[in-house]
Amino acid sequence: MSTPSTNSREVTFGEAIREALVEEMRRDPNVIIMGEDVAEAGTPFKVLSGLVEEFGTERVIDTPISEAGFTGLAVGAAMTGMRPVVDIMFGDFLALTMDQVANQAAKVHYMSGGKLSVPLVIRTTMGASRRSAAQHSQSLHAWLSHIPGLKVVLPSTPYDAKGLLKTAVRDDNPVAFFEDKMMYKLRGQAPAGDYIIPFGVADIKREGTDITVVATSSMVHVALGAARLLEEIGISAEVIDPRTTVPLDTQTIIESARKTSRAIVVDEGYEGYGVTAEIASVIADGAFYYLDAPVKRMGAMHVPVPFSPPLEDSTIPTQVSVAEMAKTLCGKV
Repeated sequence: MSTPSTNSREVTFGEAIREALVEEMRRDPNVIIMGEDVAEAGTPFKVLSGLVEEFGTERVIDTPISEAGFTGLAVGAAMTGMRPVVDIMFGDFLALTMDQVANQAAKVHYMSGGKLSVPLVIRTTMGASRRSAAQHSQSLHAWLSHIPGLKVVLPSTPYDAKGLLKTAVRDDNPVAFFEDKMMYKLRGQAPAGDYIIPFGVADIKREGTDITVVATSSMVHVALGAARLLEEIGISAEVIDPRTTVPLDTQTIIESARKTSRAIVVDEGYEGYGVTAEIASVIADGAFYYLDAPVKRMGAMHVPVPFSPPLEDSTIPTQVSVAEMAKTLCGKV
């Protein structure tokens, strides 16, 4: 498991995001932030509070309510030397940006024969259980993971959030950076100084011997909770956090599945045609002859996210449901 350095201290997930952006804006004057309510309001989640006071309205830019418009502006700015960080308030609103992101940003480098780059970061949110209903609660990272030319990041801890966001800002390719809106107050260790985490390097959040649980974003904490429940009945679960879906660290995932001989993939995106299917396929291809049970997938139900709290909670994997699946695979039902 990745461990913060000796100059580490406890911060929230939101503070780690803010700190990464502040440090990168101080380091590189070409880094700018654009989006709805990013300046005066500091976003609805207050992650960017105070940035406009330090960097001014020319670098922290409140935009009109037009995701298509300001994302298009950011693509053009990135092509001409800037490093924009675009804030899409809710991941559901990515639908409004898909032409700019999937057909422009993702393809400019290829269509220009490598002469142009789009060093753009798209920060957005994911995650249910906030009681925000069907249009503000989806986890749509599989959409962008499907598009060649985009990199996709899903941090699960303050340490990962800061290091991965700094890497994203410095990358010369467009990067989609998904933050679970329910984790902004999550506390954890992160270094006070500069550090980066390379893309495509999974982290073993917990070592185990009996079953592998590959989990993304908030589901990492669900998986860790399930592992603690399983430990009480003698099942040792290994929890793998890919941290990025593109690029995907297939080697670490396959090696873990080969070691434990059983695997579950847990993701808060819709289960059908989603991230769980891709990672399960990687495990099936790379560890087939080592497996003692089929690879199982656990994702969000194939329904619009309900507003009703008990219904919403039932649509996504929980510690108990993951533990029950693991017990079944290990023959301890």
